[in-house]
Amino acid sequence: MLFPAPPAPEFPPDQAVTSEASLRYEDCGQDGRLIPLALPPTMGGLWRGVISRHPGARNSVASGVIPILTRMTMVSYDQPVRIDRPIETRSGFVLAHDLEQGEVSRLFMNVWTDVHGIAGRIGPRQVEGALSRAGTLFAEHTFTRLFAPPDQRKVTKLEVEGYPTIPETRYVSPPPKSAQEAPEGATWLDELAPDAVHTVFSLDQTDANQHVNSLVYIRTFLDATQRRIAATGRALKLRSKAVDIAYRKPCFAGDRVIPELRLFTLDDAIGAAGVINGDDGKPRCYVRVLFGP
Repeated sequence: MLFPAPPAPEFPPDQAVTSEASLRYEDCGQDGRLIPLALPPTMGGLWRGVISRHPGARNSVASGVIPILTRMTMVSYDQPVRIDRPIETRSGFVLAHDLEQGEVSRLFMNVWTDVHGIAGRIGPRQVEGALSRAGTLFAEHTFTRLFAPPDQRKVTKLEVEGYPTIPETRYVSPPPKSAQEAPEGATWLDELAPDAVHTVFSLDQTDANQHVNSLVYIRTFLDATQRRIAATGRALKLRSKAVDIAYRKPCFAGDRVIPELRLFTLDDAIGAAGVINGDDGKPRCYVRVLFGP
């Protein structure tokens, strides 16, 4: 990972799956390399094939305790893959807990996905290669009582059949604000400043979860980063290689957001880190992205 994330563990057999999926044209750039935004949908095979059928997951949802996406860290590798061939996703999940002053503070469902595609590019005289690794995703989900009053939403035990009451694995969740820090070894190029463009969401940016889709914030921040890079006079023959986003508060149709960001360099790459605020000044998410050749 170009941004820190825990390595994938060995998954219990009933908590992992290898599945096949298809890419859309917008999932790869013109050189055939996967874009990071193509990675989150690849969790679908795990959710449909394993999590939705798992007794613990079904009982947890029935009790009102739901794992909510709170962070994603993803990277796309330099391996070009053919969009006209199926991809293979190897995914799994592990339950975990965090501690605060020696007491269980939160419970998590952590998901990992590796995406493999047929090496090559669509086009004339292209040779079909071997199944090759194209991208990796880590997704942190925090258990919460989503529809309970605010003071009752915190979950520190899973009291349902099929899940352990307190998962054995310890996971030290990084602070959400860490997603607005530059990666180790990077150099800041400017100061934190708001983007010139404010975005107002419509129903087109929402999904069946009744709020703005999680990928929309990434697109919004990538657009703001590209504008900031262009303003420096640098050529934009670049692609996004890595994204790290920590979600704080959902947006809804009609809400306005303002990205605030600053640029950094890391070796031959350029990136940005910052926050997407609502027009009330409160963070909706913290984001950092890395672009490279």
